[in-house]
Amino acid sequence: SAPGRFADYFVICGLDTETGLEPDELSGENFEQTPLRRTFKSKVLARYPENVEWNPFDQDAVGMLCMPKGLAFKTQADSREPQFHSFIITREDGSRTFGFSLTFFEEVTSKQICSAMQTLYHMHNAEYDILHTPPTNDKESCSSTGDCNGTSVSKLQRFNSYDISRDTLYVSKCICLITPMSFMKACKKVLEQLHQAVTSPQPPPLPLESYIYNILYEVPLPPAGRSLKFSGVYGPIVCQRPSTSELPLFDFPVKEVFELLGVENVVQLFTCALLEFQILLYSQ
Repeated sequence: SAPGRFADYFVICGLDTETGLEPDELSGENFEQTPLRRTFKSKVLARYPENVEWNPFDQDAVGMLCMPKGLAFKTQADSREPQFHSFIITREDGSRTFGFSLTFFEEVTSKQICSAMQTLYHMHNAEYDILHTPPTNDKESCSSTGDCNGTSVSKLQRFNSYDISRDTLYVSKCICLITPMSFMKACKKVLEQLHQAVTSPQPPPLPLESYIYNILYEVPLPPAGRSLKFSGVYGPIVCQRPSTSELPLFDFPVKEVFELLGVENVVQLFTCALLEFQILLYSQ
């Protein structure tokens, strides 16, 4: 039986430099996009512990849900703010496990990956020239559209690219907690503080491994109807578990639902739920 720990796994997903850049077919690869706008396969790079008997690790599910759009590449000219999201893995027996992921960008230090990205851009630009160069006898079309002089919007867009001699290449990476209960706010704080410790010029008070070990082995699940306070890297973290007589745990801000959908849509969704209509949310 599960020992009632706050978290079961700590997971890292990202770029596997050994396998290199593999197109991510599941995310709907579009080779007409510039290489920086394409998505590539991410991998589970590490997890700790290796396995727990009450919650077997599903590598394929965790890897896909941690980075549902695969790897993303950017340069120093792009915004690289960390993004947080959560997910649920439902097993065949109906049991659930919860995941919380913080995705951020780190500099690519592998020369092979940088060279591969540069090669993809050379190939993309060569194909672009072949597809978009007008016939030599179509001078009127050239003069009217400006394509011959390279001044069209579409032609300029292709130069929003990557130059290995000029640009710094960044790739997305993800740190994740797999937990038996959906303590979203607490998990978000844990991951944000771990990320802050990695990117801070000053090292944290203790090695990062000690904080990860603590969250996995020394922080228990709070009993029903009780709250729990434990130490993060830079400050305390609090979570509260409802009692059996209260509504089930829902640790997500309802305000965001209204901000994303609007009041009228939320009322309509609530009406549909009360009338037991089927509801499908479609999103990118």
